[in-house]
Amino acid sequence: MRIALLQFTATLDKERNLAEIGRLARSVAADRPAVVVCPEASMCDFGPADTVLAEYAEPLDGPFVRGLADLAGELGVVVVAGMFERVADDPGRAYNTLVVVRPDGSLAATYRKIHLYDAFGYRESDRLVAGEPTPVTVAVGDHRLGLLTCYDLRFPEFARTLVDAGADVLVVPAAWMRGPLKEDHWITLARARAIENTSYVAASGQCGSAYSGHTMLVDPMGVVVTSLGEQVGAAVGDVDAERLAEARTRNPTLRHRRFTVSP
Repeated sequence: MRIALLQFTATLDKERNLAEIGRLARSVAADRPAVVVCPEASMCDFGPADTVLAEYAEPLDGPFVRGLADLAGELGVVVVAGMFERVADDPGRAYNTLVVVRPDGSLAATYRKIHLYDAFGYRESDRLVAGEPTPVTVAVGDHRLGLLTCYDLRFPEFARTLVDAGADVLVVPAAWMRGPLKEDHWITLARARAIENTSYVAASGQCGSAYSGHTMLVDPMGVVVTSLGEQVGAAVGDVDAERLAEARTRNPTLRHRRFTVSP
């Protein structure tokens, strides 16, 4: 299965962001990816700390998801992207939601971020509502994607619940903030989640002045298959079923574990 990972700097202009997703996805269409992964907050950036994200939020059948559906149909791909979703009983805040759109335009899965980024001096919970702590996976071909968002990467037990639910590719859209050692944390944690779960990690990040970039596809032995630095662009890499099986045979830690994790 071939995956394209997009990296760009989102703005508060939703139409502009959707156009950039389309531009980057079309730029790698000749590589025939099965899945296109966009960063967290692809629909609309977080903006300054006083930005009311609820004012930009949309329903799951709104213009952003419809635009993704059109792109998925045009390119014949599954699209994963981050958006802000309206909350019916809390109009002042929004969900930080991942949507998975199939080529036929249907919404295959949604995941509302459960670990809000109240860390490193930032308070995501002031503007966002956490989702229910339920692992979300979705089948694509012979593989199963497990969905995480940004700060979720720091919680190994959550990744493990996704693997227990059948995921062999952990998909991590992110807007990973810049800062001392933050880029190193991003790279280290993405590789760690791959190694400890003998799974692929497809980590797509925003770039620009506020974010770390360093989008990457990591294989089950922790080898970076393809990556980007801090530039806008798209990286394409393959998820290899034989490589996955070989890694889980050589490194059978999932079979040797003595503890299980319950959501």
